Amino acid sequence: MAEVCSAHPTSGGPYFWAAMLSRPKNAPVASWITGWFNLLGQVAVTTGISFGCANFLSTLCTLKTDFVPTPKTTIGIYAAILFSQGLTNTFGVHLLHYLNNISVWWHAIGTFSLVVAILAKAPTHQSAKFVFQTFIDGTGPVGEGWGDRASHPYVVLVGLLLAQYTLTGFDASAHMTEETQNAAMAGSVGIIMAIGVSAVLGWFLLLGLLFSIQDLDGTLASSTGQPVTQIFLDTVGENGAIVLMVIVIGAMYFCGYAIEAEIQKSANLVYANSTFSVTSNSRMMYAFARDGGIPGHKYFNFVSAKWKSPIRTVWLACMLSFILGLPSLGSSVAFAAATSIATMGLYISYGIPIALRVIYHKDFPVDSQTFNYSIVAVGIVLLYSIGFWFISARKWFSGPIQQISGKYSGF
Repeated sequence: MAEVCSAHPTSGGPYFWAAMLSRPKNAPVASWITGWFNLLGQVAVTTGISFGCANFLSTLCTLKTDFVPTPKTTIGIYAAILFSQGLTNTFGVHLLHYLNNISVWWHAIGTFSLVVAILAKAPTHQSAKFVFQTFIDGTGPVGEGWGDRASHPYVVLVGLLLAQYTLTGFDASAHMTEETQNAAMAGSVGIIMAIGVSAVLGWFLLLGLLFSIQDLDGTLASSTGQPVTQIFLDTVGENGAIVLMVIVIGAMYFCGYAIEAEIQKSANLVYANSTFSVTSNSRMMYAFARDGGIPGHKYFNFVSAKWKSPIRTVWLACMLSFILGLPSLGSSVAFAAATSIATMGLYISYGIPIALRVIYHKDFPVDSQTFNYSIVAVGIVLLYSIGFWFISARKWFSGPIQQISGKYSGF
């Protein structure tokens, strides 16, 4: 995807790539199908992020209070979150750069601090065997789960949907490229760094949580309704749990609206874009409307000259995400459904242009004029700088000599 993005940096993202990588007669249908799957995934992932934030905020409100959350109060909090994100993306586009910078450090420092806190304060720790070798089939009572009725690999694959959900949204770097300087490079680097850093930080967080579980049954059956909150309570106490919940909720909220928006300002910040947002969602819808892909496209093909934002698709994204969250009023599995829909919708839209590139590779011969030199150059420098540092440079390179000397001389 990063390679394709470097060749076609456009806010249309996967659906535009599908058209470019198809033969001319198949381009409309490939683009149409990819666009609708991408739109479905975009709406569902915004639902998953913001509804998850609402759930955690509801749980936070129960700590040291008598508040009892209900589906109605949670959907109200969810609506308020979407509304605030819509307002920011409508009137506060000029603030997104600063919010992006805050979110980068919030995610990095917050994740590190959270894991260190629970590991340091946990009364006991689970064994490596429990963390890495224990298999739990949560699809039903013992002997009646899908692992027994079908197969354990099937249960693993279903369980991976939620894990895979956390590695979606990296197409947001493509959707923002029309507002990006050096779009071909920034969009490509954004995609790669989003996956890489999300995987590392996510793995770090999961290990910290799993090693800190005190009582598995008690954690899963927590009265708070959130196993993660119970881990916090068991390790750092109620006051500490409140602090850690604020860190988690803040991270979710940033993901919900703004952290994709400013990759054009500094390419070294794109790694925070692990999930995407109302910002990215609205740009994709605007691009699809511009190409006539959605009902009412003439109305939604609009960018406010005053606010420099496609405000109609911003609110369309918020409205559709709210509608997708409404089943939570009558079902406790709405969040899981939203994450599953997001994962399948987005990965289908990612897979189609990649498959087309493979199928029609003979239609895109690589020569000295079409070869993507930027990927090679970046890869060579990356491998050389990191590899040579560990082999030799770390032993003799001490940084800018004049600046260091000036610093210790009192300048």
